[in-house]
Amino acid sequence: MGLSVIVITRNEEANIAACLESVAFADEIVVVDSGSSDRTADIARAFGAHVTVTPDWPGFGRQKQRALDMATQDWVLSLDADERIPEGLRGEILRATGSDVAGFRINRLSSFLGKAMRHGGWFPDRILRLARRDRARFTDDVVHERLVVDGPVGDLSEPMLHNSYDDVDDVLRKMRTYALAAAERRRREGIAGGLGIAIARSAFAFFRGYVLRGGFLDGGHGFVAASYRAHETFWRYLSLGWDKGR
Repeated sequence: MGLSVIVITRNEEANIAACLESVAFADEIVVVDSGSSDRTADIARAFGAHVTVTPDWPGFGRQKQRALDMATQDWVLSLDADERIPEGLRGEILRATGSDVAGFRINRLSSFLGKAMRHGGWFPDRILRLARRDRARFTDDVVHERLVVDGPVGDLSEPMLHNSYDDVDDVLRKMRTYALAAAERRRREGIAGGLGIAIARSAFAFFRGYVLRGGFLDGGHGFVAASYRAHETFWRYLSLGWDKGR
């Protein structure tokens, strides 16, 4: 059966070529770009991708649903621009498209400031990414969206590579983006925040990642990664209940 790869992008000039090169085995590549100011769209077109540029940004979930709606093959593999499919996983994906199940989770091995993170809650990280197109959809979440399917789900064994958080500037930028988006979602759900909750939640986030989940086994990177999660948690819950002038 045919395979479509879908990717959403914005200013991913540094990542998109390696991403698309790793999925050259696909029958179709769909890229939905939200108005990049760099060469992202041109690079994607050079790889033969069907590129659509959207004038708005509805959030990760709805943008990925747009890409899913544009796919035409029986199976869809959803990737982020900073993810790669290594050779061993390619064969598994192609074999999986002959299966009767609705979708497959893929284990993601992420890097943090240049180091592959195998502890601290970073790995294993199984995410549903491969699915039958007619049985799949994305949630509407602005951030931390999920692909959901109607039917049974299996697991692939080979991990994909996630080259995220390349430098400190990248860490700080993503921390702000994710914290504010997650806070907005929780605000709509009526979840409380404030200074006390932010302190307690962030302290536990660090303890859980660095101690309970063995982040210390990743050395200095594990400490920094746990600190990142704690800071993101702090700003997420502080923004939920911290009024101006307090």
